[in-house]
Amino acid sequence: MYAWSLLPTPLPLLAAADVVAATDPGGPITIVHWLAFAAMVAILLSLDLTVFHKKSHDPSLRESAFWTCFWSALALCFNALVWWWLGGRAAIEFLTGYLVEWSLSMDNVFVFAVVFGYFGVPLKYQYRVLFWGILGAVLMRLTFVLLGAELVERYKWILWVFGGFLVYTGIKLAWGGEQHDPGDNALIRTVRRFIPVSTQPAGDRFFIRENGRLFATPLFLVLLVVESTDVLFAVDSVPAILGVVTPGTSYMRFIAFTSNVFAILGLRALYFLLAGVMDLFRFLNYGLAAVLIFVGGKMIAEAARHSEWLAGFGGWDPHGKGHLIHPAVSLLVIVGLIGASVAASLLYPDRSRPESAGPGHDGPVHERPGHDGGQGSATG
Repeated sequence: MYAWSLLPTPLPLLAAADVVAATDPGGPITIVHWLAFAAMVAILLSLDLTVFHKKSHDPSLRESAFWTCFWSALALCFNALVWWWLGGRAAIEFLTGYLVEWSLSMDNVFVFAVVFGYFGVPLKYQYRVLFWGILGAVLMRLTFVLLGAELVERYKWILWVFGGFLVYTGIKLAWGGEQHDPGDNALIRTVRRFIPVSTQPAGDRFFIRENGRLFATPLFLVLLVVESTDVLFAVDSVPAILGVVTPGTSYMRFIAFTSNVFAILGLRALYFLLAGVMDLFRFLNYGLAAVLIFVGGKMIAEAARHSEWLAGFGGWDPHGKGHLIHPAVSLLVIVGLIGASVAASLLYPDRSRPESAGPGHDGPVHERPGHDGGQGSATG
């Protein structure tokens, strides 16, 4: 029996999911499904770069809102496909994972704003950096998800590690986390040692030629910072997504990865939509911290449930199937935590803070050459 079965009068969402068996109704996930999803993502990204955002420009608030809605609607359409194909349980796990990753993306938004402000990147060039940053993030998340899922299936004790790490991260986030200097980056220092960096204006180029030599531009250094920070975000987000999917199912890796990717695809539009008003959500970090602690605690509980040693004291079956907490209950809890933090932020704003100038502000930043909009001779 699941813990959710003890709740009074099941909600419609729970009842719908309960109809679906714990098996995989849609059959196993094959390489064809992975390749089809990869092709879809490649087509979307190609259209985004070569058609919809071919020229560098300053995204307007209306444009950013449209693309945020577009990527969210696309994710919900895929969610409906998952429901039809794999059943209600997989669909709820996809939606829960998507909301978790989408919520954690809020933290990325703030960090991106700090990085672009530090390096003085004009607004119209930020989209290009984020595009290639997102592409790298997709590949890194694939690696992290596959590795993490393999560890969870092979070594049940890894749930203790992942769960404890998420709880620790949540507590640290609630206390404000740590502030880092974007310019103090080991990757940048290493690249400067081996690749010459141009001091000439280069517009939105990552590489230019000067006197027959190939030089990296400061914008390429910004891209490296964005990529390296996403590795840190993946360390948090991948254990979180693995905490809401059912271990042992054929769709575990596929649902974990696809929900992660859809959240990443919408991150650029979300950044341009929210970077200028992030200061309004003063309590959001507490909501995100609560989500991480909840998911981490759930993973620890799952690890305890499958522990032979603890089962001897508790008298339960350590080989039981399914989740202790139903995926639909997890979804409702996560939505409630994020919604409560946003509502509290809007009801009790911090009136001592000045209004934010947004991602493309003209305030004082660390001056860096090569960002004045000039055009260098492009090679990449």
